[in-house]
Amino acid sequence: MNFNVRTDRNLIRPAYKSNRFVLAEIVAPPARREHGRPPVNLAFVLDRSGSMNGDKIRLAKQAVEASIARLHDEDRFAIVVYDEQVDVVVGSTRATADARRMAVDRLKEIDARGSTNLGEGWLRGCEQVAAALSAEGVNRCLLLTDGLANVGITDRDELARHAGELRARGVSTTTFGVGDDFDEVLLQAMASGGGGHFYYIASATSIEDLITSEVGETLDIVAREVVVQVTAPDGVQVESLSPYPTRDGRGRTEIVVGDLTSDERVSIVLRLNFPYGQVGHSTGAVVRLADRDDVFTDGSVKLAWEYATDQENDSQDRDREVDRAVARTFASRARQEAVGRNRAGDYKAAQRAVEATARRIRKYAGRDPELRAVVSELEGEAHQFMAPMALPALKVAYASASYVMRSRMPDGKVVKEPGRPPTEP
Repeated sequence: MNFNVRTDRNLIRPAYKSNRFVLAEIVAPPARREHGRPPVNLAFVLDRSGSMNGDKIRLAKQAVEASIARLHDEDRFAIVVYDEQVDVVVGSTRATADARRMAVDRLKEIDARGSTNLGEGWLRGCEQVAAALSAEGVNRCLLLTDGLANVGITDRDELARHAGELRARGVSTTTFGVGDDFDEVLLQAMASGGGGHFYYIASATSIEDLITSEVGETLDIVAREVVVQVTAPDGVQVESLSPYPTRDGRGRTEIVVGDLTSDERVSIVLRLNFPYGQVGHSTGAVVRLADRDDVFTDGSVKLAWEYATDQENDSQDRDREVDRAVARTFASRARQEAVGRNRAGDYKAAQRAVEATARRIRKYAGRDPELRAVVSELEGEAHQFMAPMALPALKVAYASASYVMRSRMPDGKVVKEPGRPPTEP
């Protein structure tokens, strides 16, 4: 178990508000199998609209079958399917052998048809999880779709808000988008607000791998409701550049990381904005890691900054590890912005978003090879956004950026401490 916090620079300017960046790195502890694992309470929510016909619906059903086969009797699961109508195929039940066999039989009757009432289907799945909420375990809804929410609740902000509210009640949400026609912005927002993960599934053949991998991660959770707490003096503004929900209260800012699996590595980039000050005066912040079950007991990390002259600020040393993490984060944010601009037909704005970020990173890259590589990649990609991009390319760019910012592997799976294999399906 490890918690490391560092800042890019230790001096700040007195005459105007300085920004400094902080990198918080978390490594979750290994699983202690002698104590067993927490029970899981899952709902599988499958899109059965007409576009899911063929391999998509067949492989989605296979993924659910393979996933419930991994559950123990003390676990729970439910299965919900939706088009313009929503059906609870299996209400929340303990994962006994009889229940699993019954579920497989009922899944055989499911076929693709109709439109996409994503909102109601997902909420019905969350209701199944909430009805049997486990205080000791992990409660999660897994939503798979290949299309747009075009019936019922269709507003992105409303669905994301519901995801956050459900998370506050103990029900998290993971989303899977299949193919080229789903709304990646919506699914990422629901997963971010809901405390789960977002996956882009380019080919139907990957459905089973990614769903069962996510279930495997859920079975491997060792720390629930992890938060990074930052306590700073009045006037210091704390912002998370990594896409985690932030909440303020009792004089501190909390970045809500969510559940972590055994040996998982997560990096979080923060930006602190400091008020005016006097040369020679100091300020600081305390960064602490906490979780629901007090798994993390490493204590807190104190950071300090000093107000100094412009000349001293200009000549101060930089922590290149922090610079690299900041650059990767800004590059990913720029790519996602460019995807949105390109999709909207504003190609010049899409190009500008990428080029402006490349110029910004170049200013502090110096001779660092990793930072120069980020700049080169952005400059090479900028021209791609100057013309309409194919949907698969947009999906790949958006999802890849999401994975970088959330410390996930290129396929969306968890990143493990070096020497530890990823969770297998």
